[in-house]
Amino acid sequence: MIQRRLLPAVLRRLQDTPAVVLLGPRQAGKTTLALTVAEAMEAVYLDLESEQDRAKLMEAERYLPTLFGRLAILDEVHRAPGLFPVLRGLIDRARRQGHREGLYLLLGSASLDLLRQSGESLAGRVSYLELRPFDVLEVMGAGEPDPVDPLWLRGGFPESFLARDDAKSFQWRLDFVRTYLERDVPQFGRRIPAETLRRFWTMLAHLQGSPLNASELARSLGVSSKTVSAYVDLLADLLLVRRLPPWHANVRKRLAKTPKVYVRDSGLVHALLGLRSLDALLGHPIAGRSWEGFVVENLLAVAPEGVEGFYYRTAGGAEIDLLLRFPGGPLWAVEIKRSLTPKPARGFHSACSDLEPQRRFVVYPGSEPYPLSGGVWAAPLPFLARELADQAAP
Repeated sequence: MIQRRLLPAVLRRLQDTPAVVLLGPRQAGKTTLALTVAEAMEAVYLDLESEQDRAKLMEAERYLPTLFGRLAILDEVHRAPGLFPVLRGLIDRARRQGHREGLYLLLGSASLDLLRQSGESLAGRVSYLELRPFDVLEVMGAGEPDPVDPLWLRGGFPESFLARDDAKSFQWRLDFVRTYLERDVPQFGRRIPAETLRRFWTMLAHLQGSPLNASELARSLGVSSKTVSAYVDLLADLLLVRRLPPWHANVRKRLAKTPKVYVRDSGLVHALLGLRSLDALLGHPIAGRSWEGFVVENLLAVAPEGVEGFYYRTAGGAEIDLLLRFPGGPLWAVEIKRSLTPKPARGFHSACSDLEPQRRFVVYPGSEPYPLSGGVWAAPLPFLARELADQAAP
């Protein structure tokens, strides 16, 4: 059992907020985390994919008040959108009765619809948390002597990472993609042919870490640019794709204006491209950009709340792969290299001269951090992940 770093945050939020919404892609471990919470608190667990549990909520205004004083965990809550206005009334009634701690833990596959429903109905009553697949800090004690490469190859979805061997992991990811295309996407009301969306998802994997070119993708798919944007929106809503925005500060440079797009889980990238083993991955042209996306996702996963991620690129060639902005303005600059002899590119030094970041790193696949010239540190991913996580306020 790998301890999820989000567990203490969930317990803290439930002490202060009547409703906590835990969002994340399917199979990221939301239910397992919720059942761990249930063990720590007197809780009732209801799965809205179960006909029996849905029947209990047919008259939610009568049933849920019988649980006052206990935590109600509602799994797959996006399947019952009409429940949010009911919860608002029940939370207000419970507050009048003196119940101000956690009443509801709501779990759902992320979507704008879910955020909009809860945001409109539960404003001032709800706190949001995102559970991602495993990150590098969570798997460091999982039994592997060096879990970074297995995590990169297999990705962080628990059943994929913990599979008995690479073949089982690869098959799980293929089944995951098929399930999303055939079952989950239609469930969210998007009528998109499964084969079209699979082709699009695969194209994004081939273009991992590239600036989004909707027109080029539209021509390849035979659809409009607007349709491509809608597909990206959908996969981003489901927390399967990340749009990394360009840095937009007012510097006297011509800056890139298009977001970079990443398939967020590296294991899904490799499954979509048919890469079954580490040897196959290392010999593929995607290896460098896949490593970049893997590092970006892990660093953003462990970053303290309020830290924002960008990339920086100018017409003159200055570039930073990941620019982290902390609340209040300090910047960390991160270049990402899949090389055991990392050396910052000239464009990285030029970008650092433009922005003067507080700290500068080159992430590489080695095991020891060491200083380079120009105030830059070569840093293994686990080292930088710990440095970043330690910046959280005590």
